[in-house]
Amino acid sequence: MLKSLLLVFLGGGLGAAVRFLIAKTSTQFFETNFPIGTLVSNVVASILLGVLVHQFNIRLDATQKALYLFLVIGFCGGLSTFSTFSMETFELLKHGNYLVAILNVIISISAGIGALMLLYKQQ
Repeated sequence: MLKSLLLVFLGGGLGAAVRFLIAKTSTQFFETNFPIGTLVSNVVASILLGVLVHQFNIRLDATQKALYLFLVIGFCGGLSTFSTFSMETFELLKHGNYLVAILNVIISISAGIGALMLLYKQQ
């Protein structure tokens, strides 16, 4: 159990660090009140999650289980962020940016689920 917890902890920390870098980098390239960094992080995590889950469904031995914990639960969990998505959407609503908030919800959910669906159909 401790080994599993450590794998999730390390993967989650790495995923959160990558999410932070994506958010900081995206604000340098895009000047908008649309939360592009969170969108990119969530879509990348969804794509990666789809690929990994498909691979792990094929076989799951002891080594694969450790990688599953590190990559799927830890890294993808740390990279994607529903709480930040919720907070940023709330902030947009609070400041009267209703259209941007609605677009954020529609684009984020559609892109995340759409990426998974496309990957699922390809495999």
